[in-house]
Amino acid sequence: MRFSDLMPAPYRLMVKPVLLIALAGTSAAISWQVQDWRYGSRLSEQSRLHTETLNQLNLASAAQQRAEQDKRLALEQRLASSEQTHYRALSDAQRNQGRLRDRLATADLRLSVLLDATTGAGNGSVSVTTATGGVVHGPTRAELDPAHAQRIVSITDDGDRGLIALAACQGYVKAITFQ
Repeated sequence: MRFSDLMPAPYRLMVKPVLLIALAGTSAAISWQVQDWRYGSRLSEQSRLHTETLNQLNLASAAQQRAEQDKRLALEQRLASSEQTHYRALSDAQRNQGRLRDRLATADLRLSVLLDATTGAGNGSVSVTTATGGVVHGPTRAELDPAHAQRIVSITDDGDRGLIALAACQGYVKAITFQ
């Protein structure tokens, strides 16, 4: 006896379609499973490639950041060296001006100006002829009052400081412009 003989007739008619539906459902589930495996492997490959791309971008970004930091450090070192050089020049100029002022104040040094030898006497100018007791040979000079000499030294000191500051500014601009 067969299994189908044990069932009533109306159920026998339903067995074949139910078996066909079950078979179709099983094959559909199997095909979905196979597709899932395929898409899963594709997605995992795509995820791996994406991760590799991100890692390469991170490495490139880190290398660029290191290069920029190295440039900045080199610029800072150049600027510090330039600042030391200009500070040294400024302190040397101030020290020299101080010595000059001290020598003028102690009468160790006198400032004089060269007189124009072509100007004739009698129009309010100093005489071109030298005194008979003088041993100075060469062009005629007039000695400046010490107070005026101090003011002239102060003006030249301010000018020297300005020139040194200008050179420092130019060096700074050159250093940051031509990296």
